[in-house]
Amino acid sequence: MSSPRPGFLERFKKYHFELKHLLVIFFVLVFFLILISFVHKTSLQELLVNTQDWYQQDSAERMANLTATSLELLLETTGEAGTLTTEEVQQTIQAFNIILSQQKLQQNVYEVCILVQQGQEIFAIDDGKTLYDYFFADKSKLPAPDESHAKAIRYYRENLKNQLMENEQIYSVREGEQVFHVFVPFVPKGEFVGAVYIKNIPDFSFITRKIITSYDETALIFASLITLGLIAMFYISSYTVKERDETQQLLFQEQERYLMEKVDRQKEALFTKRIYHTHHKAEKVMGFIKDDLRNLSGDNIAETRQRLNRYANFVSRVIYDMKWYDPPLQAIRNPLFRTNLNEVIRFIVQNIFLRTSINVTYQFKLDLDENLPPVSINEFVAWEVLEPLLQNCVEHSGDEEIIISVKTGYSAEQKISQITIGDNGRGFKPELLEESEQGVKKLFLENISTKESSQNAGYGCYIAYEISTRRCGWLLDAENLPEGGCRYIITIPNQVS
Repeated sequence: MSSPRPGFLERFKKYHFELKHLLVIFFVLVFFLILISFVHKTSLQELLVNTQDWYQQDSAERMANLTATSLELLLETTGEAGTLTTEEVQQTIQAFNIILSQQKLQQNVYEVCILVQQGQEIFAIDDGKTLYDYFFADKSKLPAPDESHAKAIRYYRENLKNQLMENEQIYSVREGEQVFHVFVPFVPKGEFVGAVYIKNIPDFSFITRKIITSYDETALIFASLITLGLIAMFYISSYTVKERDETQQLLFQEQERYLMEKVDRQKEALFTKRIYHTHHKAEKVMGFIKDDLRNLSGDNIAETRQRLNRYANFVSRVIYDMKWYDPPLQAIRNPLFRTNLNEVIRFIVQNIFLRTSINVTYQFKLDLDENLPPVSINEFVAWEVLEPLLQNCVEHSGDEEIIISVKTGYSAEQKISQITIGDNGRGFKPELLEESEQGVKKLFLENISTKESSQNAGYGCYIAYEISTRRCGWLLDAENLPEGGCRYIITIPNQVS
């Protein structure tokens, strides 16, 4: 059966939120809040402006239409001039004046007149006496046009007279944002005479300002509440993240202590294995020392003293290595050291491996270049590198006769020295020559042995590799030979001249 899919909370927990993430979320929410408020306010203001424009025009046209209708009704109910008394004539004129002047009492009305045509001239009538005379007396007594109604006369003559006469509809001419010139057909008793003109400048901006102000107050309160909520959420989240980070820091410190302890334990284990590996070699050398002391005589005292000195120095080096995980670098590499590797190889072969000839199934073949320059490496550190490689060749011989060849050479052009240690035995298993993830051949890894089965094996090549590459700065490699057998190649750059 397949495992159940993780829930939402489980999937969400894998995301790691930091304080900067919460800050980004906080500022993004505030930004979108301001943006939405601004867009909403702009849309509302645009709606109010459009509504105001429509209402301004509608109110101006209604007022002009009402004025024209009132004048038309008054004219229709007024008798002929000859049938009216003087008092009735005055009352009619007064009624005309009231209708014409009453509109100017409105706050937004600035001009009211009646536009009529006499011959080719357009006249503007704005008082009751002139209007009465035009309809019931002598039309020739119309006053000459003045500048006060020049714009209305011009609009009427150039654009609107014919349209009003044909359609008898209200026309409005807008000037600027708020000025409306309204022309209403004037048709007393069904006959087109002219137009009632009203200049209206309605102003409803106070309504818009009031609505926008109310909206701003509401938006400010709403934004304040949301901001306070976000700040509270931010504070709580920050406090939670702070506690989590402190706990995480403590966990990291605990993990660091654990890893340091683990590294120390690994160093101790490696140190113990390294000492164990060299302990039996020190025991063998101590056996050689005792044997030399037993056989000491006047004839061999000089030779024995020199050999014992080297034996003692090797044992001293083993004891010195017991004091350190990582010995000081100056005790390994130092310009004062001038070690002749040829002499070290000869001494190890003659006085370690060939010290006893009983049951020996191997022989050494040395090809040493006398031009090999000395190295600035402690003699017994070089011994710790060469001896395990030679021992590995010896141990693989088994009961078969085997030839171990050791060759040294120096290239003056490349300024490198090279030591080759090989045998004509069975060679390495192919899998041991494969590289690990670290780029190191498995032959040189810890706990990897070239023997079939042996307890406490797998440290000789590992120790030789660690010392040569990490302490001495040499290059150590291994390969199988086409004709059979295998070899180790030690490349030593930058030698002391």
